[in-house]
Amino acid sequence: MTDKPQHVYVIQSRALRDYADCEAALAHVPARMTTVPFVEREDEIIARTRDADALVVSLSPVTRGVMSALEGLKVVVRTGVGYDIIDVAAATELGVVVVNVPDIWIREVANHALALLLALNRKIITLDRQVRAGAWSAGLSGDRTGSIHGETVGIVGLGNIGTAFARRIAAFETTVIAHDPYVEEARFKALGVERVSLEELAARADYVSVHTLLNAETRHLIGEAFFRRMKPTAILINTSRGPVVDERALVRALEGKQLAGAALDVWEKEPVAADHPLLKMDNVIATPHAAYFSSPAVAQVPRRCGEEVARVLTGQRPLNVVNPEVYAPGAARRAR
Repeated sequence: MTDKPQHVYVIQSRALRDYADCEAALAHVPARMTTVPFVEREDEIIARTRDADALVVSLSPVTRGVMSALEGLKVVVRTGVGYDIIDVAAATELGVVVVNVPDIWIREVANHALALLLALNRKIITLDRQVRAGAWSAGLSGDRTGSIHGETVGIVGLGNIGTAFARRIAAFETTVIAHDPYVEEARFKALGVERVSLEELAARADYVSVHTLLNAETRHLIGEAFFRRMKPTAILINTSRGPVVDERALVRALEGKQLAGAALDVWEKEPVAADHPLLKMDNVIATPHAAYFSSPAVAQVPRRCGEEVARVLTGQRPLNVVNPEVYAPGAARRAR
């Protein structure tokens, strides 16, 4: 191991976070840590992190251009589950290890998705507003409210979070169906979840909860064709990634009463524009990409990121490698 301190750059998200625990986890490497305010442009990222051995990023895009320019870069750690901001194929080709932290807020996101489903089903926001306005009525005239128990819940993406959501919603005595072509049959059977095609899920589900990663295959996966198949009484919940849902198609579907409502924690462009048409609809609940949040979960992030960086910089394999191909015999990997 070299005695020369290696340089770890933490690029903050729009909201600042204390990364002291990250720095503490790097103390034995040796490595020095520098935090950088949120930057989005490729040239600015390169200029601010030119001598990086490691990057820790939340929202800043790590492109082929960035990784090619940072010649000493060995590892990129994404502070959450999704890694769509990182060009993983380019990283693999260039020998850069990509790491995510997939297990910290599984329960939080599953809980948030369940909360959104319940809030729409129970008309929580609408009823709250009515009471504050002086109205007092247990029901909403002409507005159907499903019972949840006995209804069908469809899950798109049965990974860690989708699995946690499946366990929670099954406790409401629902029929749970799911679409995920990359998950083994044993998981479906263990959860008591029926495997279905995406088309069948759209047609059968009273509630659809989206939990898939964002990639070329899933971008706008939930779009016009999906909405055409949905029940007019059905509800859509998305806590995965904004571009998985085609928002323009969703606006048209809601206007055409192809589904009854939607709840979105993630958006195609974030922060969502104040004049976005979905924000003007009473049957839409909007939250600001907050499903992951709980104080205990967020507090773990800096330390976990620091530990993963330290593993790579000391020649160890990190716990959560997104591109394991870089560890294949003969594969290119940037030396320490």
